[in-house]
Amino acid sequence: MELGLEATPFKVSVTSDLHIGGVVFRIVEKTQIKQDWSDHALWWGAEAHKALTLGLPNGTTLRLQTCFSRPVFQTVMGVCRLLNMRHPEERSLLRPVEEKKKKKDTEEEVVVYDLTSLRISSGPAHTLSNGMPVHFADSPQTEAVYKMLSVSLPAPEAITKMPRPTSLVDKAQVHMQEHDRLLLHFKYYCFHDLQPKYDAVRLTQMFEQARWAILLEDVGCTEEEMMLFAALQVSLSEPRLMTSCPAMDEIDSALQCLEVKMDAEESSAEDMLVTPELHDYLNIFRPKILTLKGYKQFWFTFNNTSISYYKSKEESLTEPIQQMNLKGYEVVPDVSVAGQKFCITLLIPGVQGMNEVYLCCENGRNSMLMSACRLASKGKTLADSSFSNEVQNIQSFLAMQRTTPRVNAAQTDDIINTHGLVSPRYHKKYKSKQLTPRILEAYQNVAQLSLTDALLRFLQIWQALPEFGVCYLVVRFKGCHKDEVLGVTNNRLIRYPAAIDLGTGDVVKTWRYNTMKQWNVNWDIQQVAIEFNGNVNIAFSCVTATCKIVHEYIGGYIFIATHTREQTEVLNQELFYKLTGGHEAL
Repeated sequence: MELGLEATPFKVSVTSDLHIGGVVFRIVEKTQIKQDWSDHALWWGAEAHKALTLGLPNGTTLRLQTCFSRPVFQTVMGVCRLLNMRHPEERSLLRPVEEKKKKKDTEEEVVVYDLTSLRISSGPAHTLSNGMPVHFADSPQTEAVYKMLSVSLPAPEAITKMPRPTSLVDKAQVHMQEHDRLLLHFKYYCFHDLQPKYDAVRLTQMFEQARWAILLEDVGCTEEEMMLFAALQVSLSEPRLMTSCPAMDEIDSALQCLEVKMDAEESSAEDMLVTPELHDYLNIFRPKILTLKGYKQFWFTFNNTSISYYKSKEESLTEPIQQMNLKGYEVVPDVSVAGQKFCITLLIPGVQGMNEVYLCCENGRNSMLMSACRLASKGKTLADSSFSNEVQNIQSFLAMQRTTPRVNAAQTDDIINTHGLVSPRYHKKYKSKQLTPRILEAYQNVAQLSLTDALLRFLQIWQALPEFGVCYLVVRFKGCHKDEVLGVTNNRLIRYPAAIDLGTGDVVKTWRYNTMKQWNVNWDIQQVAIEFNGNVNIAFSCVTATCKIVHEYIGGYIFIATHTREQTEVLNQELFYKLTGGHEAL
């Protein structure tokens, strides 16, 4: 800032949660001006429009012209329109994690592609010319940049030196970092209306964010799933698939493979005269009921949106032991074909949080049951027209995990570079000669997939991971004296124990948004208070972030759920600011 034309410039460090009055107060205090701070004000000069250095999930760095005086959401909307990425409400700007570098490490020069002179042409949004926006088709240079945005770049071998979290507390630290370079990342994990014809860049960047989350172990997965992720990356890196973005025009129907979160679509076949039923022997385990120790076998009947279970098939004509209506439940698959494990976890909303029920099938015939549970959680029955698609998708997923005849490692050592396909932990555990045949075994099941199918399969499996879409924050609950970890997802809040390591702890409580009556933020003491049905109230303050972060996540997810139901391209910016901005809403 300059105090007059002849004044010496100086800098004042502020945080994003500080209001303008607080900034002016700090400036006046630092300059020791003998006037009251309320006599001064701040305004943007002609230099408000500046170049923004922006990193994308696939590693591409762009320099774009933007206005620094606009709200972040409007800036994101402008960037997404320029890059032809629909649904900007999914994304936000993020400061990257600051890496600790050793003295011997040399800083690699980042290639920055300058798009400051690029201007959006007048006309309807997302108008394509030869598979790309018309404003990118003006020159060979801008065409090359756009094609680069819509293809996946190989992971560098330096991935072993990149920071990886060792605990949930580590995952919660990203909100504290500061950096001059910003990242355009997916913030809200609710993806809908995906169309390969128009979403080449959006899908590619979504895949890249998912891939790096898996490689750096921000999202945990099993060893079997890691090999499948690696095989899909091999399929996506084949020369026959690395084409320009028009190749994304194929098979729109493949989008049915993606599970659209917070789906509010009404059932289209409720008026059928006869609703199909499922019957089978299954094992059940309820960890919070002491009378059931371990898994116990029962005869199950699935009808409409409810599961009933009996002691035996012969007693199925009598009253059931219990009947569970799955509408509003959370359905989480836990499948390992190699380990012959076919389980389903049902998360049941309760007054004090979520209760868990585990269903286990001794064979692989659970694809219909899994599909039925997923539909029932959304209020749909087996008569719904999407049931057959759900079954087919799950069967395809199981088929990808089935092993094929072992590949001769001696013949395939040089076929793939395993660095960048699996997380560094597996390179410490196995040699490349051991990883190569395992990856190629999984590859045999996905080799026939096209670019679009392979990419969507990758996203489908990513979305099915238990840790998918969880943002971690260190908080302190009211009345407690220890820090704990709070997970924020697209449909619930999760409370984890304090001092928890990755993969070793259990969820303490879960609260779903659909049972939430209201949430409030006390900005003076920085505390979030939430009221749920059943007179359940929680309150907490944030340690590794401001309360504004929690407020933005809850409000943003509710906004996206509402916008999804409306199925409209026009964003209600005023509603978005009200739900995410709190006292700063415009």
